[in-house]
Amino acid sequence: MTNPKNGMTYADAGVDIDAGNALVERIKPAAKRTKRPGVMSGLGGFGALFDLKGAGYVDPILVAATDGVGTKLRIAIDTGNVDGVGVDLVAMCVNDLVCQGAEPLFFLDYFATGKLETEEAARIIEGIAKGCEGSGCALIGGETAEMPGMYSDGDFDLAGFAVGAMERGQDLPNGVKAGDVLLGLASDGVHSNGYSLVRKLVQMSGLGWDAQCPWAEGTLGEVLLTPTRLYVKPALQAVRAGGVHALAHITGGGLTENLPRVLPEDMGAEISLDAWDMPGVFKWLAKTGGMAEAEMLKTFNCGVGMILVVDADAAQGLKTLLSEAGETVYEMGYVTDAAGIEYSGQLL
Repeated sequence: MTNPKNGMTYADAGVDIDAGNALVERIKPAAKRTKRPGVMSGLGGFGALFDLKGAGYVDPILVAATDGVGTKLRIAIDTGNVDGVGVDLVAMCVNDLVCQGAEPLFFLDYFATGKLETEEAARIIEGIAKGCEGSGCALIGGETAEMPGMYSDGDFDLAGFAVGAMERGQDLPNGVKAGDVLLGLASDGVHSNGYSLVRKLVQMSGLGWDAQCPWAEGTLGEVLLTPTRLYVKPALQAVRAGGVHALAHITGGGLTENLPRVLPEDMGAEISLDAWDMPGVFKWLAKTGGMAEAEMLKTFNCGVGMILVVDADAAQGLKTLLSEAGETVYEMGYVTDAAGIEYSGQLL
């Protein structure tokens, strides 16, 4: 008996397997640049292998983190400037890992779109590889999902998954006490949180993404797409030097919500808002929206993307180490023996 054939293909349904294969081949050189000790196999298999002993660990504890880029993607999609969002994706994951005291080891990405545009997808994933290089972890796998009918034309979404490790007993936070000094590391702008509000404020301003940025060189879209800063390497240097009791990645919730996450429940902090000058992007956002200082502090990083809680005796040495590693460091306060964050000085 002969079975009738209708000639339909998967491509007729909107999924181009050949384009997916072409993308894998295109990104292999970028992934290869991220290879590090411990990688056993990478792209192409049903899974990726990593050897913890090969990475130098004796009695390791694994740490995992996952995150996305949020509605910052909307600006990238609308402007076509997609090269930096891969760095954002990696940074949001690995900056969290290092707060646990872990070294990021490998990264996997999930890229989903309605119709796969190989050139654009390659630019995005090459950005992911750049973020992995900058944080010392390997891009060893991922998933590219072409899902017609699920996303509007040109839209895409990103998610990332990072795995790190530390030797047993080296997890953070550990040993936080009253009198510990807070060392803030400067951010590179808004990073990847609060963009639903950012987009609303830009809409209120009447400016388009291609307008001249009011506080910096370049267009408004370009400047707002500045990638999240990668803190992994200098933070790990500081941890290994000794005296670091905790690290707080300043993401959604700002300074007000994130620092307490690494403090004992019965402790708080005193922060001097005069310790740093809030960058122009935040001044513009605050002015455009008529935002109160308290709202800024619990929404945005306000110019501080990572806080190290360090022993007072080690503070000056760590400040020097971090500065020599390329960070702008603010001595912004200290830990107190009363719960809650108290601010002094003025941000706006």
